[in-house]
Amino acid sequence: MKLAPGCYECLRRLIEQAAELATDDVRLKQKAIGEAMKILDHEFSYDQISLVIAARIHKLVREVTHNPDPYRTMKEREMRLARELYLQLDYQDRDDLQARLQLAAAANALDFFKDLGSTGDDIRKPVSFVVDDSERLEEKLRSASKVLYLADNAGELYFDLPLVKWMKQSAQVLYVVKPSPVQNDLTLEDVGRSGLEAEFGRVMSTGVASPGVVFALASAQFKREFESADLIFAKGMGHYEALSELFPEGRFFYCLKAKCQPVADSLGVPVNSYVAMLQ
Repeated sequence: MKLAPGCYECLRRLIEQAAELATDDVRLKQKAIGEAMKILDHEFSYDQISLVIAARIHKLVREVTHNPDPYRTMKEREMRLARELYLQLDYQDRDDLQARLQLAAAANALDFFKDLGSTGDDIRKPVSFVVDDSERLEEKLRSASKVLYLADNAGELYFDLPLVKWMKQSAQVLYVVKPSPVQNDLTLEDVGRSGLEAEFGRVMSTGVASPGVVFALASAQFKREFESADLIFAKGMGHYEALSELFPEGRFFYCLKAKCQPVADSLGVPVNSYVAMLQ
């Protein structure tokens, strides 16, 4: 998915947020914002993908502020909230795919631009998919031998686990995260600190610290696994933005909340809709 006019303002807000979280030093903060705005103004093009620019912005902010993980405190709060919410929600007696898919989608309401309190309220609400290809997903899983599950925000891992376990009944599932911090995305370290790594089974990284996946920079191992997987289960808007640029192969399954107008328009749904779509 290419950039839309509204993406500029979102990326500008991202610059200010990342710099604010990265340092209390006013001088460093202003330097990071100024240099990042140069990247945005130089790179912004309707032929570009937003996550490529976002990855460059985050890299610069980390380097200028000497902070390797500006979003760490936010992620820790997010993961605590998500764990508490998950324990409050009783899905243990629901052994069907639809319930577990809805649970995974609900957690995609997590948004680093929104207050955690309001996000918690959103996660508690029942999920109704505006696009619902869950039956096609179930059919696809019957013949799949390997699934790549592309994780999104850090707190979502608690809500992903029941679905991953369900998928593992019929296929090998590789849970894919980021190798190092970028935004509030789930990393290898986050999975380790959660204590859930053994339950997920095989956990690997994309090899690149970017929102979604910048395929040009991804590791050779990830690219091999990606090409050989029967199904790519992609959480979140960043992965949709990346994969939607590829030719639809009938093996990309998007599970997300369309939190912004450009993504919603691309999917053909209203803003804040939940989507479970096979392409």
